[in-house]
Amino acid sequence: MKGNSSATPHRASPVSTPRAGLAWGLLGVAAFSFTLPLTRVAVGPGQMSALFVGSGRAVVAALLAGAALVVTRQPRPRGRQWWSVLVVAAGAVVGFPLLTSLAHTVTPASHGTVVMALLPAATAAIAVTRTREQPGRAFWVSAGTGAVAAVTFAVVQHGGLDRLHASAGLLLAAVVVCAVAYAEGGVLSRALGSWQTISWALVAASPVMIVLTGIAVAGQPPSGTPAAWLSFGYLGVGSMFLGFVAWYRGLAIGPLAQVSQVQLAQPVLGISWAALLLGERITGATVLGGAVVVACALIAVRSRQPPGAGAPSGVPHAPAARTTSAR
Repeated sequence: MKGNSSATPHRASPVSTPRAGLAWGLLGVAAFSFTLPLTRVAVGPGQMSALFVGSGRAVVAALLAGAALVVTRQPRPRGRQWWSVLVVAAGAVVGFPLLTSLAHTVTPASHGTVVMALLPAATAAIAVTRTREQPGRAFWVSAGTGAVAAVTFAVVQHGGLDRLHASAGLLLAAVVVCAVAYAEGGVLSRALGSWQTISWALVAASPVMIVLTGIAVAGQPPSGTPAAWLSFGYLGVGSMFLGFVAWYRGLAIGPLAQVSQVQLAQPVLGISWAALLLGERITGATVLGGAVVVACALIAVRSRQPPGAGAPSGVPHAPAARTTSAR
């Protein structure tokens, strides 16, 4: 690739230390952990419609993203980068918000953690097929154990799988589209930049989301309590924009598969926020289950690629990345 043909050589490896990737990933997960409880607040009985919350929050985020791109005069994605942008937009901007909003009109926020606990393993599986990263056996054992522990923890905490209703299908679909968007966005961020990746995805999806928001407003003018509006505001600014900026930066620094496992802490955080915001009770089982889940996450993120493992495909190799100044 010619030096003047793409922005790729100028955005590789934003930070050289893997710990930085984990730190940014944890920051993004902390922001995401409020998403399900606050979605439940926003779409609760007598509050806003699921379509308005799922689409309107993306419009709010797109306004912020578009302004940031214009003010900083960011170059547009080029060639095949647009396909990656559209994948991120379809999964993270359109699919996940709409599916989770619809699911949480019929199920408590905490129940969503049962299915969402599968997201780290799904992201890792898709990441290793999308890239040439080759995590070792310790990674896969800890990731699988963490997924099982997270699901078991949430099932025991919230009364069994039978209480998930048909919403489990919506949440499972949300896991799949979100995992694909996370893996694709993590690779694209190495070439395009972290906040630029989610910003272009938000802008690309904005025409669809604006139309859906208009349909939602026409069908049911939005109204709600101050808490519902504050929740909606956070979903637009925190979950849909700032959280993704931190998350994709972490994935870009990588290793992508290892950083994805910090999501195992999200069910624990989500249930904690549900207890604080929605009045659900935290028991000793919550503390024990949370400790197991976090321990598995720590083992996964501390595992290393085996010697000779390749760099992720579609991004510059390590020697080129080391010669690039950080952005």
